[in-house]
Amino acid sequence: MNKPEVTLVVVPRERFSYTRESLESIYQYTSYPFSLVYVDGNSPEKTQKYLAQQAEEKQFKLVRTEKYLAPNQARNIGLKYVNTKYVVFVDNDIHVAPGWLEKLVQCAEETAAAVVCPLVCIGKDLHSKIHLAGGEARIILEVKKHQMRRKVHEKHYFVNRPVAEVKDQLHRRECEFAEFHCLLVRKNIFDRIGLLDQKLLSTREQTDFSMNVINAGEKIYCEPTSVTTYVPDSGFEWSDLTYFMLRWSDAWELASLKHFMQKWNLNKQDKYFKKRYKRLGYRRHLVFLRPLVKQVSFGGYYTWLEKILISGERKLNQYISDRYSPEKAIINN
Repeated sequence: MNKPEVTLVVVPRERFSYTRESLESIYQYTSYPFSLVYVDGNSPEKTQKYLAQQAEEKQFKLVRTEKYLAPNQARNIGLKYVNTKYVVFVDNDIHVAPGWLEKLVQCAEETAAAVVCPLVCIGKDLHSKIHLAGGEARIILEVKKHQMRRKVHEKHYFVNRPVAEVKDQLHRRECEFAEFHCLLVRKNIFDRIGLLDQKLLSTREQTDFSMNVINAGEKIYCEPTSVTTYVPDSGFEWSDLTYFMLRWSDAWELASLKHFMQKWNLNKQDKYFKKRYKRLGYRRHLVFLRPLVKQVSFGGYYTWLEKILISGERKLNQYISDRYSPEKAIINN
């Protein structure tokens, strides 16, 4: 093959400290030809230098912005540099298994799918516990008290199941939902559905994209012989803190939910949204506050202390989201 028909677009998900491990896994375990575009959204100096050195050594396209990016904004920036049949969006905290890319392409070629997702696992114990194996996403109409309401139906397959336990049940299947951890997309689908929605800053972007693909009459497949692992628990560095807090800020999440509801004509009182409003900020609290509470209480757990810390953290989070708005980033090529 003289020219790769696949371009990988790597974007920041929520931190930068797994950049090296993720990129090294791509080059170590990918034998299928590919081009690579790396979108570096204001990473700290150490990561910036590493990516610049790797881009020169491996001859991939590095696009640097001097502002933090929402994931869909980063993906759209990367898309500008893609001129191949397929684009594969890859988050910067993904570890890939051997043969992952050719299996995705093979599935797309054999099924004429517009989108193919791999088996996405989760955790430091690589490729062993399932995070997602495709799923369902659609708007359903519900009649209640003689009134018609539009509701979101979303279901993820095999969540948190050990791969060994369900191995016999994992097979190529058509589905309605895939996540952006790792996702192969036929490039020309964007000519029909438009670019990714940048108003979805931190949540529902995968649901929105999946429903747009299905509504366009295209197919989504999950190919479980292609395996990748999302590694959120490898440890955070202090240099990750600002971007992580912005990425999962109350402001970004509220704006995303509001836009998603308006775009799809949905009701805020739907349990689907009530659940997400109730858990606002839980990612930040889980990653940073609860470990701090346990450390201060010598392994115990004090609810009153966590509530005090949450109150202060929300003020800090508001300051960060006010300072780092999702305005158009400055790009250095």
